Amino acid sequence: MKSLFLLTVSILFLSCSSSNDVVAQTPTAPVVPNEMDFWLTKANQSTMLQKQTSVLAFGSTLNNYPNIEVNDAQQFQTIDGFGYTLTGGSAQVINQLNAQKRQELLQELFGTNANSISVSYLRISIGASDLDAAPFTYNDLPDGQTDLNLEKFSLAPNKTDVIPMLKEILAINPNIKIIATPWSPPVWMKDNNSFIGGSLQPKYYGVYANYFVKYIQQMKAEGITIDAITPQNEPLHPGNNPSLLMLAADQANFIKNHLGPVFQNTNLKTKIIVYDHNCNKPEYPISILKDAAAYPFIDGSAFHLYEGDISALSTVHNAFPNKNVYFTEQYTSNTGNFDGDLKWHTRNIIIGSMRNWSKTALEWNLANNASFGPNTPGGCTTCKGALTIESSTNFTRNVAYYIIAHASKFVPAGSVRIASNLSGNLQNVAFKTPDGKKVLIVENDGTTSESFNIKHNGKWILTSLEAGSVGTYIW
Repeated sequence: MKSLFLLTVSILFLSCSSSNDVVAQTPTAPVVPNEMDFWLTKANQSTMLQKQTSVLAFGSTLNNYPNIEVNDAQQFQTIDGFGYTLTGGSAQVINQLNAQKRQELLQELFGTNANSISVSYLRISIGASDLDAAPFTYNDLPDGQTDLNLEKFSLAPNKTDVIPMLKEILAINPNIKIIATPWSPPVWMKDNNSFIGGSLQPKYYGVYANYFVKYIQQMKAEGITIDAITPQNEPLHPGNNPSLLMLAADQANFIKNHLGPVFQNTNLKTKIIVYDHNCNKPEYPISILKDAAAYPFIDGSAFHLYEGDISALSTVHNAFPNKNVYFTEQYTSNTGNFDGDLKWHTRNIIIGSMRNWSKTALEWNLANNASFGPNTPGGCTTCKGALTIESSTNFTRNVAYYIIAHASKFVPAGSVRIASNLSGNLQNVAFKTPDGKKVLIVENDGTTSESFNIKHNGKWILTSLEAGSVGTYIW
């Protein structure tokens, strides 16, 4: 019996282990590859520029949600970049970080690492802005003195903070573009001998044009290429410290008879961009561009949005489609709140400027200290930088950091804006990058969460955004 039992067990074992038997398996769902990356910032700050883990794959299953259709066959302007103004105060406070923290921050801002936001465009001041500790130019003289040959011109006031930092930034990103603008000429050239207000005396137009040339040439000698200048920051706001009143007719005269010709004669390739002020006065740049003698020297017009509507950029573009438009400044206030600023600035400065032909979108100061300084006496005391530097080891990323990062990290210089339709509260703009990727930035401007399709080439992906949130989609 024992041997019979063992034989039966052996036969059963052999039959169960036969390689010819089919073993039943539980079917597994096919793995769907992710076809779209999605980076999200929520209005409530619970998610801040974070890559989402959800799988997004294109399909063709019909639904009733609204579509944002991206069409890369329809192309608009080429993008120069996204960024901030590196004010003297910004450079000064960033330099208060210890060497390691400072280098880590510059890599985060301007590098291409996984945690970098890849800022591609900077604005700097020619002389002081109101976010320097004190007003200055590169040719300040005792009262009553003049320097018609600019023999005392010196970049020395910027050689402690701004110029060394620009060199470090250029070592990280050699292709970053820089636009420079003055808040005031040397006061001895002005009719009121003051940093605040006044006008440039016509007898000094030629000297002041040479001042720009010296600045560009000496910055070049430091290894810093100035891609573009504007003749004056906010020329219709003479109450700042420093500042200058420069009417449109005066700016046209300065450009056509002095600045343009001297740039031409010295073979400077630096672009001349007019206006650099609010969207409520498109007639200012239009009147200069209508001047046949000034027109050939001008690359385009620059705008801020403290007054007016962002559509003014299209007004100027449509009047002179062969000239570029740029958006160069908008500040976030220390009295603002994250959710309101994220919505308004993303809708107007990022999406709005781009949909109205701008080649750049720049927020205002890159950094300040915990007291929202430094600033000149009478300068802005409420301007909140993209960063607050709190100590030698600590800094805070503020709302302007995320506003710019949602574009700069994903839309490099050389990208082209492509067509995308607006759908209800879903404000958006789309780009094609130099390596062929498509990027769509969407802001839900409504008060409730919204689901929608991102449609491209006849297929679509269903996604959603909470109220006030911003998403960047890359495929």
